[in-house]
Amino acid sequence: MELFNLKHPEERVSFSDAVKLGLGKDRGLFFPSRIPVLADVESLLSLPFAERSKKVLGAWLADELGQAVVDKLVDNAFTFEAPLVQVDERRYSLELFHGPTLAFKDFGARFMAQCLEHLAGDARLTILTATSGDTGAAVADAFYGLDKVQVCVLYPKGKISELQEKMFTTLGGNIHTVAVESDFDACQALVKQAFDEPSVREGLHLNSANSINISRLLAQICYYFEAVAQYRRHHGDAPVIAVPSGNFGNLTAGLFAKAMGLPVKRFVAATNSNDTVPRYLASLNWQVKPTVATMSNAMDVADPSNWPRVEAIASYMDWPLASIDGVALDEASTRESLKALQAAGYLSEPHAAIAAKALTDNLGAAERGIFLATAHPAKFKDVVDRELGVNLPLPPELAAVADKPSLAAELPADFAALKAHLFSVLGND
Repeated sequence: MELFNLKHPEERVSFSDAVKLGLGKDRGLFFPSRIPVLADVESLLSLPFAERSKKVLGAWLADELGQAVVDKLVDNAFTFEAPLVQVDERRYSLELFHGPTLAFKDFGARFMAQCLEHLAGDARLTILTATSGDTGAAVADAFYGLDKVQVCVLYPKGKISELQEKMFTTLGGNIHTVAVESDFDACQALVKQAFDEPSVREGLHLNSANSINISRLLAQICYYFEAVAQYRRHHGDAPVIAVPSGNFGNLTAGLFAKAMGLPVKRFVAATNSNDTVPRYLASLNWQVKPTVATMSNAMDVADPSNWPRVEAIASYMDWPLASIDGVALDEASTRESLKALQAAGYLSEPHAAIAAKALTDNLGAAERGIFLATAHPAKFKDVVDRELGVNLPLPPELAAVADKPSLAAELPADFAALKAHLFSVLGND
């Protein structure tokens, strides 16, 4: 598999190098030179999830890694299900929160960890990533205890749910966490600065586990195939799929799946009040406004780093950007959707609720669709309890960390302070 840097197309790398590097020259995103098209998608949709995923990922990676290695990576990473649950006559929820950290990020993080463990050899690595919520827990869980990998996760102090935070700030060991006194975009900017500085990048052998890493995106393609496979057991048409969107890695994976031949009628990119992309799709004027804090905090991203890949896929496939519906929901609409889902007998959380309403508002008279449920409702217990008047019980994964103290350091949004901290805690590892 060959990939090139979207900012510097002359920089071309293998999948192995792209996974280990994370980003290319000038912080450019790696993009595949070729998107494989699957010959018999209908037959693939009849296979079990893991067996189908081996074939989907093999289409990208078997030429470089060998199919036997791809099979092993999938077996080790995808050890949980992604059930499709019917909410009403026209909407289905793809529940992506049945992994160890109760969020969709488990798929990509676990596959990336397996890839790096296979590719690293004797090298030592430092994973540096920013999270607006669920990435931190998924990455920490996937890499926790690995001898050759240190992990540092930056997150915006006070701007993610307490239970989200506890899932990755209480581990210790090779997991280091930093609460940054700003928003997610500032955290992401600090990560990019670290990769831009050779003394940090090379001195600490940096790699990123954010959705900018191609291994995570490829893994996420697989659950779109699973969604449509389960949908096809009930309906013969192609569904509309609504994706709750923050950094836009999730939508990127869905577009890759469609480009490979998956029957999807269209995608709906659903955001909260951080509406850069919906405004851009309506006007083709890219204007980033200050980040707004919302109850759907994992989507509080004003400058999504994966958007260039979305445009690259559209260009490669000759799809107009207008084929993606962009929808932004404010807090009142999010609240309304949470309550509507509850009335329909489906308990949700803010991110999925945004996707559910965006789907409803964009379905034609004869259409049906799927919205992605990206996190267990209990990860947002404070919001769900308050808005729906319930008292959600904690699943075992959350109950186990709820009372543990956070081990996170606290830093200002200042690169010099971060650099000093990184070398202090990681420099001798």
